[in-house]
Amino acid sequence: MFKKILIANRGEIACRVIKTCRKMGIKTVAVYSDADKEAMHVQMADEAVHIGESQAAKSYLLIDRIVKACKDTGAEAVHPGYGFLSENRAFQEALAKAKIIFIGPDAHAIQAMGDKIESKKLASKAKVSTVPGFMGVIKDVAHAKKIAKEVGYPVMMKASAGGGGKGMRIARNESEVQEGFERSQAEAKSSFGDDRMFIEKYIEQPRHVEIQVIADRHGNTLYLNERECSIQRRHQKVIEEAPSPFLDAKTRKAMGEQAVALAKAVKYVSAGTVEFIVDTKRNFYFLEMNTRLQVEHPVTELITGLDLVELMIRIANNEKLPFKQKDVKINGWALESRVYAEDPYRNFLPSTGRLVRYIPPAENKNVRVDTGVQEGGEISVFYDPMIAKLCSWGKTRKEATAHMRKALDSYYIRGVSHNIPFLASVLGKKKFVDGQLSTNFIAEEYPNGFSDRDLPAAEPEPLLAVAALVHHAYVRRAAAISGQIPRHGRKVPSDWVMAIDTHADGEKEFPVTVTPDHDAIENGGGIASGAIKIGKKIIKVSSDWIFTTPLFVGEVAGEFMTIQIERRGVGYRLSHAGSQIDVVVYTVREAELARLMPHKPPPDLSKFLLSPMPGLLVSLAVKEGQEVKAGETLAIVEAMKMQNVLKAERDGVVKKIYGEAGASLAVDEMILEFC
Repeated sequence: MFKKILIANRGEIACRVIKTCRKMGIKTVAVYSDADKEAMHVQMADEAVHIGESQAAKSYLLIDRIVKACKDTGAEAVHPGYGFLSENRAFQEALAKAKIIFIGPDAHAIQAMGDKIESKKLASKAKVSTVPGFMGVIKDVAHAKKIAKEVGYPVMMKASAGGGGKGMRIARNESEVQEGFERSQAEAKSSFGDDRMFIEKYIEQPRHVEIQVIADRHGNTLYLNERECSIQRRHQKVIEEAPSPFLDAKTRKAMGEQAVALAKAVKYVSAGTVEFIVDTKRNFYFLEMNTRLQVEHPVTELITGLDLVELMIRIANNEKLPFKQKDVKINGWALESRVYAEDPYRNFLPSTGRLVRYIPPAENKNVRVDTGVQEGGEISVFYDPMIAKLCSWGKTRKEATAHMRKALDSYYIRGVSHNIPFLASVLGKKKFVDGQLSTNFIAEEYPNGFSDRDLPAAEPEPLLAVAALVHHAYVRRAAAISGQIPRHGRKVPSDWVMAIDTHADGEKEFPVTVTPDHDAIENGGGIASGAIKIGKKIIKVSSDWIFTTPLFVGEVAGEFMTIQIERRGVGYRLSHAGSQIDVVVYTVREAELARLMPHKPPPDLSKFLLSPMPGLLVSLAVKEGQEVKAGETLAIVEAMKMQNVLKAERDGVVKKIYGEAGASLAVDEMILEFC
């Protein structure tokens, strides 16, 4: 077995590989850029080598520096993770030339499957079902329009070297081909250095189902069942699960056998994934093959009991697979939620900055957290904004979902925006609960984007009860402080007024009476236990919560709940099941005075075009004094290698331009102003 492995990656996947190497007794080498010098994967590895500047193109994508790091540290093999150089034929060949083992497939398989056009041709030869389309390279927009018309709308335009949703657009008419083709081509060039495009028929209401394959060098090629990855936003997977709630045993077997046939056709070795789209009648069509470990591999591990990273390492060491196809079973159900540093309330724009507080859920047999960050770490503008992959396992899909919801409730992140409210909302949708999924799920369920209205409906009283008890505990502690004037000790009132902003109806007040559980308090626990009367309703709360703890775990109105709570000035912010409320706590007299305070409206920013995200101002399409119409393109901002077109919301005249092409923008930075 290898004595030392270098991981040519960063973040959670680097940490994931290190964990398996530790279990196998293998030393590890991390590589890092300027931005990652304090990163978690660097701290976890036995050795670390600096390989360049923060930009991936000047560090993690430099083949010669990674090969040199292997030679300098004596690493015998390299695990590439996913992304970066994981599917780069030149990298595999450079390692082979240096007599360093690549933990993955051979160069010919990477090349054959890495090009979407060539891979579809190979799939057809291997008698794998494929989507109708044009398998040649599209020359230009005019050619794209011609092909789209021949294939028949709607069509999907894709970058041949693409992945991760970049360089992909759906077009339902000729005008959408005109705009989408150029944008996709620009993204492909920026992300992959290859702007070749192809077009295929877009399948309506498709499911995205992929088959995990594993193959050794001794002729054994197996499939490890499927993963349902239909819940996607901009072609990026959001929630994955295994098995699929849609497939039956017959379809699973047929898809698995076709995936194995394709793998054998290219003499595939190591772990890989064959992706299919499945229509409403369970007809399936080959989409692409990823010649690497997938982001969502943990759900397969949870239902099979296999460690895919360990299997990859052992296969690279020329070992045989220790099991046969008949040994591959499905045990229970697993889900994976991708936790990202992004703001779901602002069209999922990336959020960068420091993780001021970071408390992931406790791991156990039902919860797994694959992460590459820790409290005090930074989400950088240079890389993918993933914080973690949160996974759950249960005997049934319903049980796995319940564990996921509880884990999301207890995932505490402060300092950057995150998508946990959105994930909680998805899990609560009836279509998700019923397993009625398609790649259109998010577009259909959130046609106007994500907002508070999409969160699960919840009564505010349980959260108000918790806030009242916590506040009462803080006031009791303050009243007991030493050094007070004799006979003027502070009294703790039982009656309070709690106010929340309902958005639609303005501020709403709730009269509250708190009766703490004195027996629990005197026995040294339960400082936030008792009965709270809100209007005519009495809610009982029992908890071992202690001061400054951000998670309130206990029984509220007969239900076990995990609630995130933090003090904010004269009130509290509470989060549960994706919902969030801000509560202001008044004494009865303070509430009377608060009602007399004037309301200050927010400033009017409607005349400004603001950058919705930190990024690069790629281009400006207008000039000062120019008239623009609603829907007209104003500017293009690039962030995380994705180009975002900013359009006019209404007719107007450009008064002043503040930015220029090539400028770096902060979130909410002014780009231009209208008259």
